[in-house]
Amino acid sequence: MKNTMKSASRAGILAVMLCALSAGAQAGLQEGLDAYYKGKYPIALKEIQPLADKGDAKAQYQLGMMYSLGRGVKQDAKAALVWLHKAAEQGNADAQSSIGTAYVEGAGVPQDYAEAVTWFRKAAEQGERSAQYNLGVSYDYGQGVPQDHDQALAWFRKSADQGYEKAQYNLGVMYFTGEVVPKDYHEAFLWFRKAAERGDADAQYNLGVMYDTGEGVTQDYQEALRWYLKADQQANHVRAQFNLGEMYAVGRGVTQDYKESLLWYRKAADQGLVKAQYSLGVAYQKGLGVAVDLAQAHKWLSMAAAAGNTKAQEADKLVEAKMQRDGIAAAEQPKQSKSAKKAEAAETAKKSAPAKKAKK
Repeated sequence: MKNTMKSASRAGILAVMLCALSAGAQAGLQEGLDAYYKGKYPIALKEIQPLADKGDAKAQYQLGMMYSLGRGVKQDAKAALVWLHKAAEQGNADAQSSIGTAYVEGAGVPQDYAEAVTWFRKAAEQGERSAQYNLGVSYDYGQGVPQDHDQALAWFRKSADQGYEKAQYNLGVMYFTGEVVPKDYHEAFLWFRKAAERGDADAQYNLGVMYDTGEGVTQDYQEALRWYLKADQQANHVRAQFNLGEMYAVGRGVTQDYKESLLWYRKAADQGLVKAQYSLGVAYQKGLGVAVDLAQAHKWLSMAAAAGNTKAQEADKLVEAKMQRDGIAAAEQPKQSKSAKKAEAAETAKKSAPAKKAKK
């Protein structure tokens, strides 16, 4: 009887000690995370490293991310994967998802979409929403798995139902374009709104377009203006900037104001949007919101013309002819950045429907 009581007493003491150790570890981890999110990376490392060494999965995941991003330690993709694998093997869904992303990007490992899917699936089946989204992307594009739009839809929906804005946006696109599901502008509007309210700039822009055109919702220029402005503020959104220029140019929902229009056209043109370059060139050609300046008109029209804009080609011929008659020298052409060239390529593609997000 006494031996039994002693055994029970020891077990109780051991349980109390383990609980105290666990509580202490969690407190240390929280202190490390608090320091990390405040940008105090050396303090975060001091708290997190010992816990990771002792096998704490959450600490191992966080340490892996610190190596991945180079925060508090020298950036090292391979070291990141070592720690992420330690956490993932204990079932940490965040680590599993991050390993999947590493295989997509070829960060520390050779790019391998099939291996990425394996890790995304592990995390997705545990309910990790970004992994669910990425698994949807994999099925949508046939990366690492046979293309299957129904599976893509299912995983996007699981992720979207958990509030993941990229998945919500992609569902909006599917309903807008009629991919997999019947075309339904109202349903597209609802998903775009969910994503927009969570700060997705592309969704904010698309919501603006739908209010502007009255597709899926009652036409409301003031709401269109509001969402275009949000997209610009959120991500310097080039198409939102152009549409704001159009609204001020024609007085759609606002008092017509060529000077304000010119400001928005310039923002979009500077990012390489071809139709904005054309509109900016026309403004200088005709003196809309600015004094007539044929050299500036030629500069912007020729940029748009070089990208294949036929209206710009025709307008630029007229401007060049007048410049020759008046003996005006051409303005120097600015060099376009990589981001501008990318925007120009997107404009040249002439995609009228919104495009799905594909980033992992």
